[in-house]
Amino acid sequence: MSNNSTVAVLIPCHNEAITIEKVIRDFRIYIPKAQIFVYDNTSTDRTADIALSAGAIVRSEPLKGKGNVVRRMFADIDADIYVLVDGDDTYDASSAPRLIDFLIDEHLDMVNAVRVATNVSAYRPGHRFGNAALTYLVASIFGRRTKDMLSGYRIFSRRFVKSFPAMSAGFEIETELTVHALELKAPIGEIPTPYRERPEDSASKLHTFRDGARILKMILHLVKEERPLQFFGSTALITLGLGLVSGWIVISNYLDTGQVARFPTAILATGLVITSFLSLFTGLILDTVTKSRQEIKRLAYLAAGQKT
Repeated sequence: MSNNSTVAVLIPCHNEAITIEKVIRDFRIYIPKAQIFVYDNTSTDRTADIALSAGAIVRSEPLKGKGNVVRRMFADIDADIYVLVDGDDTYDASSAPRLIDFLIDEHLDMVNAVRVATNVSAYRPGHRFGNAALTYLVASIFGRRTKDMLSGYRIFSRRFVKSFPAMSAGFEIETELTVHALELKAPIGEIPTPYRERPEDSASKLHTFRDGARILKMILHLVKEERPLQFFGSTALITLGLGLVSGWIVISNYLDTGQVARFPTAILATGLVITSFLSLFTGLILDTVTKSRQEIKRLAYLAAGQKT
């Protein structure tokens, strides 16, 4: 690790009184020169007091949700290298120097810690399946450059952090971080790291189905925002197909009887075909706008990396 690089460890917390002291102590051991920031997110236990006693810099974010905390962290804190890690003591602090060195040596903007479960109960089958399915979906659309899209342990460069828009409110933030990196075509890497079970008295904040649905919704939103031609083009194909099927029913009936007997079906078919063309043109227009927006994001990313 470069002696000239300032490192900030960012720990978003909500009711992590049981684990936060150990997390701070472990990262203090393995990255002794780093500043450790704990952002308390509406905790109802002693998380903030314990973190302060353990030597962390403690701040609060009243808007509930991990995405809101990460947005505040990225805006507030200036450093050369950022270590983002959950405060539940499931991630391996001893891997931090290796992750940071990889970021520096390979001139990367993000290093993702791929979770390798130390036992079966550490990574529940439902979470494992959901992560694999959502990671595959994002990889199919935006690029196959990550194996663990929902990991909560990542290392970032300054230019990545300061160019990241952070629009998510909750656990969808990991998806947004991944897609931001893929869309920027930023240099990223991954390293497998141990992932252990939460302490017995510590409850997970992740709700498999509810948060999975929110992540899926975020993916669809990002496809619409970043791939509008693909999104609206698919809608155009579907509505065109339905319109042609409906229209063929009317046309075949006319060829048999010489009369248009199904006016509602004819109107539906016409409306579907018109909708199809409108959707296609919407996608074409928004695709042009998106490319301009991506150029602006790229310039912001490059500007954030300039030395002052």
